[in-house]
Amino acid sequence: MKKLRVEDAVGQVLCHDLTRIVSGKMKGPQFRKGHILRQEDIPMLLSMGKEHIFVWEKQAGMLHEDEAALRLAALCQNAHIRRSEAVEGKIEVFAEREGVFCLDVDRLNRINELPDIVIAARHSRSPVKAGDKLAAMKVIPLVVPEETLIRAEAAAGSAPIFALFPYTLKTAAVVTTGSELAGGLIEDTFTPVIIKKLAAYGIEVIRHIIVGDGTEAVTGAINEARREKPDLILCTGGMSVDPDDNTPGAVKQSGAKIVTYGAPIFPGAMFLLGYYDDGLPVLGLPGCVMYVQATIFDLMLPRIAAGIRLTKQDFTVLGNGGLCLACKECRYPVCPFGKG
Repeated sequence: MKKLRVEDAVGQVLCHDLTRIVSGKMKGPQFRKGHILRQEDIPMLLSMGKEHIFVWEKQAGMLHEDEAALRLAALCQNAHIRRSEAVEGKIEVFAEREGVFCLDVDRLNRINELPDIVIAARHSRSPVKAGDKLAAMKVIPLVVPEETLIRAEAAAGSAPIFALFPYTLKTAAVVTTGSELAGGLIEDTFTPVIIKKLAAYGIEVIRHIIVGDGTEAVTGAINEARREKPDLILCTGGMSVDPDDNTPGAVKQSGAKIVTYGAPIFPGAMFLLGYYDDGLPVLGLPGCVMYVQATIFDLMLPRIAAGIRLTKQDFTVLGNGGLCLACKECRYPVCPFGKG
């Protein structure tokens, strides 16, 4: 770049955006990159504190901030993710569909360790809606050695570091256990909560079975639910370690391979997840899901709805940030719960 006094820059082409800040009114580019400076621009530039400006002199091996931002965006953009144009050297990426936003944290950290590069993203595994901002990226100086971007591309590898998984599950079956419910002694207040939470991700409950206690009875109800061919099975009741709580054993007896029964998170420690050989997920929901606004179910349901196959490791890491602080006014998901 070549540095000039503003009075001597008339007719020159700006090589970067010039930002103007007016308290409480605006913060943005007053003059865009590529603007040809005019005599009438000089008073505004001086009022912005710009006594000198820079014009671009291209040098081999150096990249302008906009070119560098485009190279960074290419490392992040993926299916269902769109990018903005570069503004003041920064590019933002947005979700094109509802789904779960995931990123490779290790590769992101390796890129951000490089000098003069910054990529800031929302938490991995965040549920997002179409149009939500996912990340922003730029280089710090106005020009940067191309070698820095080459190193960033090597750190990223061949696959994008971001992914967006749209919600794919559409139907669910609910198995409600408990002799008091089967006998009509009390009202089922759990299933309406589940129906509402599932609907938020486009999942419809197509079968609801109420069954009494006992491993054989619950296993039979689960197998009956499977015959409806839902995308998801949820079991409520009988999830504690009491001798007459048989749901975990029934899920296993029905043929599911258990990923976890129990997780380092409160509320929701007694959560169960398993999969059948055909990939059908089955969940055992602890009672807290019925009356607490944010539980492990709220953390894991978006990923399950997006068809992401969960492993034991997905639950092991929940301990960091897995304690709900039971705030007087719950603001989930705008809170630290589940965001380790």
